[in-house]
Order: sequence, then C-alpha cells, then structure tokens
Amino acid sequence: MFRQFLAVLLVLFLLVDLILAKKPQGPKGHTSKKLATLQGPPPSSKKFLTLSGDPPDVIAKGGFSGLFPESSQFAYSFAMEMSLPNSVMYCDVQLTRDNLGVCISDVNIDFSTTASMAYPKGEKTFKVNGQDVRGWYALDYNLEDLKNTTFYVQGVVSRPTTFDGTFPVFSPDDIAGLNVTRLWLNVENDMFYNDHKLSAAKYIQDSARFWVPSHISSPEIGFLKFMSGQVDKTKTKLIFKFQLKDEVEPTNREKYGAILNNLALLKPFAAGILVPKEFICPLTPDQYSDPPTTLVDDAHKQGLEVYAYGFASDVMTSFNYSYDPVQEYLQFIDNGQFSVDGLLTDFPSTASNAVACFAQSKNLTTKVVKGLVISHNGASGDYPGCSDLAYQKAIADGADIIDCTVQVSKDKVALCLGNIDLSAITTALATYMDRSTTVHEIQAQNGIFAFDLDWSEIAALKPTIEIPWKDSGLVRNPKNKNKGKFVTLASFLELAKAKKTGGVLINIQNAAFLASKKGIGVVDAVKKALTNAGFDKQSEQKVLIQSDDSSVLAAFKDKPNYQRVLTIKDSKSDAPKSVVEEIKKHANGVVVDRETIVQQNTGFFTTAFTKVVEEMHASNISVYVTPLRNEFVFLNFDYLSDPYLQLATYLSSQMVDGIITDFPATAAAYMRNPCSDVNNPDNVLPIRPIEAGDLAKQIDPVALPPALPPKPALESSDVNDPPLPPVAKVEDAKKAPSPSKDKKSGASRNVDIWYMIVLNIVFALLSLY
Repeated sequence: MFRQFLAVLLVLFLLVDLILAKKPQGPKGHTSKKLATLQGPPPSSKKFLTLSGDPPDVIAKGGFSGLFPESSQFAYSFAMEMSLPNSVMYCDVQLTRDNLGVCISDVNIDFSTTASMAYPKGEKTFKVNGQDVRGWYALDYNLEDLKNTTFYVQGVVSRPTTFDGTFPVFSPDDIAGLNVTRLWLNVENDMFYNDHKLSAAKYIQDSARFWVPSHISSPEIGFLKFMSGQVDKTKTKLIFKFQLKDEVEPTNREKYGAILNNLALLKPFAAGILVPKEFICPLTPDQYSDPPTTLVDDAHKQGLEVYAYGFASDVMTSFNYSYDPVQEYLQFIDNGQFSVDGLLTDFPSTASNAVACFAQSKNLTTKVVKGLVISHNGASGDYPGCSDLAYQKAIADGADIIDCTVQVSKDKVALCLGNIDLSAITTALATYMDRSTTVHEIQAQNGIFAFDLDWSEIAALKPTIEIPWKDSGLVRNPKNKNKGKFVTLASFLELAKAKKTGGVLINIQNAAFLASKKGIGVVDAVKKALTNAGFDKQSEQKVLIQSDDSSVLAAFKDKPNYQRVLTIKDSKSDAPKSVVEEIKKHANGVVVDRETIVQQNTGFFTTAFTKVVEEMHASNISVYVTPLRNEFVFLNFDYLSDPYLQLATYLSSQMVDGIITDFPATAAAYMRNPCSDVNNPDNVLPIRPIEAGDLAKQIDPVALPPALPPKPALESSDVNDPPLPPVAKVEDAKKAPSPSKDKKSGASRNVDIWYMIVLNIVFALLSLY
C-alpha cells in the first residue's frame, strides 16, 4: 500500500512539473490555476466543541515538515496524501525582490535553505522588529533566481538530512498547482518588508485572480486591519498570530500577553487567533500538564476561532502523554470542556488520525485487529518495571497478557524482576554496595544479584523506572521514578486471577546457572506457583512460558495447556525450514526482536521485510515481537514518529501474533480503533502500515545511508540447548561444576568458557608469586 502511494506520488510530481512548465502564466509568474477556497470539512457524525461544532482543522506546517525539509514540494505532496482530505497547507511567506512570495520558515532564509552556498557573499545585516539580524534575505533575489539556485534543508537537527538539497524553493503559486483544497499564508515581518518597498498585501491581491487563500495569519495588527478591507471574508479568514507573551506587537507596541487579556480588540478584523499550544494547556517547569486555561472559552465567547501551534511528534512535551502524540492532540480536541478549531503541526498524519479516529472513541472495547497485547515488565513506560503499579496500570490499560520475568531470592522466594542485576532497576547500590560481585556467567560487569539477597531485603528496596536509551536525553515519568513495590510470583498470579486478565507470560532466564551454581530450581519454583494458583487446570486464561533455553521449555511439555515460547535473542534475517522444525520440537511460539522482521540501514530508515513471520506461521509457530516503545527515538523514520504506524506494520501488515510493549495503553487503543481496520472501505483515513524500504528508495543514492551488515539466518545452534543440570544442594552449590560443556545455543550463556577463563586468570596470577 505504501509502495503504491509513493509510486503515485512520483507520477504526481512529474505531472506537476509538466503543468507548471506548459501552463500559461499570469502576471508576475502566477499560475492560472484556480484554487478551491474554504471547503468545509467532510460530513462527520462526531460533534466537537469547536466554535462551529465541526471537526478541528489539521494544518500542515510547511507540509510534512517532520520528515522532509519544510515547505518542499515533497513535504506538501506527502502531507496531502497522508492527512485528512480537507487538511490545510501552511506557508510562511517571505517576499522576493520582485515582490513575489516564497515559502521559507524564517526571514533569515539560510536557516532552512542552501542560500549561503548559493550566494556566499550574500550575508547582510538588517533591522527586523528593532533587532539587528544578520543572514541571507529573500528580498535580495528574484523568485526565479532563488528557484534556480536555492534548495531546502532540514532545519531541525534531530530529523533526517538525507533529503537536503533535493528540492528547490517552493512558492504559494506552486502549492496551488498541487490542487490543494485550502492554503494558509502566514505573513510575518510585514513592516520590515514595507520598509524595503515590498508589500505582502499587494502580492496576495495580485494572486487573487489565480488562487485565494483560505486563511491569512500575521502577528501584526496593522497588516490584518488593512487586509480586512481587501479580502472576501466568506472565502478567507484573517487570523491574529500570537508570539510569546513578553514579545511586543509591532503596530500597537503592546506586549502579546496584554493583547491576550483583551481579545475583544481583535474581533473587528480577525476571525480567530493562532496561539502557542502552551497558552491553552500549559506545562509545569518539570514537564507535566497543568490544568487548561480558559483561553479557548474566552475566545469562543468573543466569536473567535482558536488555532494552536507548536505540535511535533519528535519533541518531548508532557510526561502525562507517555510519549503518545495522539494523547496530546486529544487533550486539545476531546477533553470534555472545549476543542480548539485547528491544529498546526509538523506531523499532520498523526493529527488527522487523532481527529478522525481517536477523538470521542475512548470507550471502545472490541478489537478490530488480531493479536495479543503483552506487557513488558508491566506498563514499564510509566512505572518501574515489574512493580505492583506497573502491573495494575498494564491491566487497566488493556493488556491481554501481563508478564513476569522470574528471579529467585537467596531464601528461595520466586519474584518478578526485569533484570537479575538489582543495581540496574532498584536503589540497591545505595544500600548493598558491599554485595556487588562479578558473575561472568551472567554479565561482564559487576552487579548486585537477586540470588544474593533475601526476599525481605529485596522488598525493602525502591524500584527504579528503567531508561532504555540513556544517550537520547529522554527520561520516563520522573514523578513515578521510584513508585510502587516489588511482587512475588505468587502475588503476581493472584493479581492476574483476581483481575481476570487474558493470561500470563512467565519468562525464565539463567535456569542452568541457578541450578548448578546456586542450588536454585527456578523451573520447579514456577511450576509450583502456577499449580498453587490453579493455572495448570484451567483454560480460560492463557499461560505462556518463555525462555531462551530450549531445555527449560522441555520441562513444561507435560503441561499441554501452556504455550511454550522460545526467545530468539539476536536479530535474524531468515528462518530455514529445517531450523523451524527444530523449534517445533521445543516450542509453539517464538519471541523475536523488531529487526528480525523489519530490517533497517544505518540512517534509521527501514530497508526490507524478512520472511521470518511467514516461515514460522507455515509451521504453525506463533510469533511475538519485542520490545515496542512509544519514544520517537526508537521509531524508524518511516514510522513518522508515530507509534501507531509501527503497531500497524507489525500487526496488520506482518501479522505477528502479539506485541510485547512498555506502553500497553497505546497498543490497546490501536487494536480497538475502527481506523486500524485497513480493509474497511468506510474508513476515511485508515492507520496504514508502512512498506519497508519505500522511503529509502526516494533518497538520492549519494546521500543514501550505508546498509548494515546482513543479519545471519537462524541456525540449529540458536535453538538447541543441553539438558538442564540437576539442582545442586545449597552446601555443594559453590563447588558444583558448570552446566554441560555441550555447545550452547546463541540464546544461552556459555557457563563453562567463562568459568575456565576465570580459573586460568587466577592460576596465571598465582604463578607470579
């Protein structure tokens, strides 16, 4: 589907080029194409608390500027394809020397174009709104010259630069040639341009013979007052744009904060206001949402529409939204108190889905997409993993299966902990530094291990919310950083029973080491707990036993109502039939990482789908993918910083049997939303899976990021493990031999090799004395 779209898009570009090349030109370079104006939103059964009662507008800032360079041809075309049909295309207008408009986001055009490369001696200093600003200015060049010499670049450093220098600057005339339904012109610095004998008003008036904007905004009262007498207000809405509260409006020399308290001043000439989103839903200094202000209600009482700007899915906003961009939009359009009249965003596809799909859809309970939502250490994106609060939230958020990675304490209590090393997920370092040891069979670095502490000592620790990618600078809900308490396996199972979850997933790790070295029989502990809780004699709730050790799974063959799931730890490119048959001897499901299904290059663009899911399904083996996370730094650029597109790709396109996620709420919302059914012809805007590799194909080969080394195919050694050693007696555990010296699977630790390395080092050191 995605591939078909991009093919159509490329054809569209060629047609546009032909049209622009052959079409008769109006005066001063205007095309003769008429632009449809002020088309209303499509019919909707939903009623919003907007001023009109219609759905809020989605306004694409410079097109799809969250991925492509802002205001480029591809950005606008992509936004039109991926957004609601009546979405508005937004252009920041700068004026050229011949008084024509060009879409560039800042008066210093070098911020988002190659102007300094095209005109290395063109840097100048001008006074803009009383401030000296040094840079490159559109007013120094004719439009045609800029089109022939100057190209867009990505102005946000965290976004891909692979499309830089590809698209020449674009004008409102060019946008009109794309057959947009509505065009929004934002005119800033009108007084500056007037000082240089240029006029945005004249440019718009001259253009009216060929196209008419649906909206004109400006932060200058004088400009809007003048335009009020020039435009047909049944076709064009005039919108006053607020800057930061302490900045000064150029006409009246009054701070924007003061104007905000006197909205009646704007009513004679403006149809609405465009404000930073924080004016409506402010944030506390520690990035949490404060209660909404009364701004929308106040404006609506004056008959003014309210448009909010500053939305971007790849920018940290409020921790209240759990890195789910849809939840932020819903706070502005579906909060039960008010709705803004429009959303100005760098990611119009997500805003469109929020309006068309998720607004007024909070109580949906029926799945429209097959698959299980499995928690990853509970709702570990919002609370410390494996804490009681993480499990409670996962259940409340709609997880089908809640999970417990089982560890066993020194006094043989089975409990749920995402990591056997307590220093990574608790406050253990502050209390038990003297218990820190190196266990090479587990990990290379020192740790404080669960098997070295009694349950009472572990229970007294505070859990810590885990940050999967510390280098990103993103953190998870700081207020919840140490909230909750750890639970035993027995308590976990009791909770699952009491809340009638769809089932439980029990993850068993390091079983061979614990048996031979610590005298801990984790398999027996799990079996006993499941039996005591009655899970072995029922079928209402699923029981999934997960392990990277095939011998652990073999120990549960006598429980036919349990599903045995083998963890494939490393990314794979293929699953040969012979190896799949080996898996089938031990398991009826596998857990794989994301790259085993969707491959990527070094630039974080996807490159291809593997056939692993198809190959597993051919042998009736279920496939679960892990871990899925909401944070945009975990999402390939193809997913448009939208976790819902990733969910759609794995569940609707690749047909996995379940996803394992830190954020069950997002997954459950996706699976229950009617827009997730891509085969439903009634969907105005289905949540579409990506087609891996399609975006990478649009990149200039010179700029294409290098491919990653090919992943290996799955091998028998990744699957088959030696039998589990017997559980050593506690007094003999320290001198017990390592588990079998037979070759271990890639998914299991090779205990013997590490053990021999340590012994050799000890003997070498002793020989020095």
